[in-house]
Amino acid sequence: MLGALVRTARPKQWLKNVLVFAAPGAAGVLDQGEDLALTMLAFIAFCFAASGIYVWNDLLDVEADRRHPKKCKRPIAAGELSVGAARVAGVVLPILALGVAALTGRWQTVAVIAVYLVITIAYTLRLKHVAVVDLVTVASGFVLRAAAGAVAVDVPMSRWFVLCITFGSLFIVIGKRYAELNEVGYAAGTRSTLEVYSVGYLRTLLSVSLSGVVISYCVWAFETSAEANSEWPFYELSIVPMLMALFRYLLVLDEGEGAAPEEVFSSDRLIQFLGLCWVVIYGIAVYTA
Repeated sequence: MLGALVRTARPKQWLKNVLVFAAPGAAGVLDQGEDLALTMLAFIAFCFAASGIYVWNDLLDVEADRRHPKKCKRPIAAGELSVGAARVAGVVLPILALGVAALTGRWQTVAVIAVYLVITIAYTLRLKHVAVVDLVTVASGFVLRAAAGAVAVDVPMSRWFVLCITFGSLFIVIGKRYAELNEVGYAAGTRSTLEVYSVGYLRTLLSVSLSGVVISYCVWAFETSAEANSEWPFYELSIVPMLMALFRYLLVLDEGEGAAPEEVFSSDRLIQFLGLCWVVIYGIAVYTA
């Protein structure tokens, strides 16, 4: 049962929580022991919170999951994890998330986790059935992850940083829906909003969100470089691997993959290499300024 519970908690999805490190990393405070520890606490809190929501999502969607070609293998849908045990985990995990968030010593961190729990529960119960709203709701979870890191160590987030995270999140979420539509089509019972979206509509949204993230990141990079008064153009150079990674992911979507973004990021070697290049270049820009 423990193995089934772990799979239901979706540890692979914890990759999304790395966004918690974005604001502290951009502010250049991750080389300070206390701030790194606080960021780690925010990361752990989000892992517990997200896993708790995944448990409730599987509990409420068990019948629909059983009709899905891949989701039918999830532990609750497959009968490997009892409903009772799943309900207990669904209560305990969010409580643990709030408790860990409180260890940062800042009520703002607890508030961000609480808002995330409320929004994602609303999504699980109702909002995921409302076209467009479902996309924005899921994307807001990524923005809240970035906000959690910022409030945990008390660093500001610039407007362009927030816009970059927002459009980037929308790009990933829309891409996931696009891939799902290509994979399962309009099959009844899989995801209700897929019956509303069309491939052409989602392609348009992908273009808009991609343009948004590219423009906002470029402005953020140039603005940050000017504020840092850096002699070397490392902030500007970080645009190159960022663009290449976005274009690579767009190619993956065009090839019919991407329904599980975390699997793409954990298996695509080129995206991983470009991500590492970005971390190195941006890290040099921040920590050598």
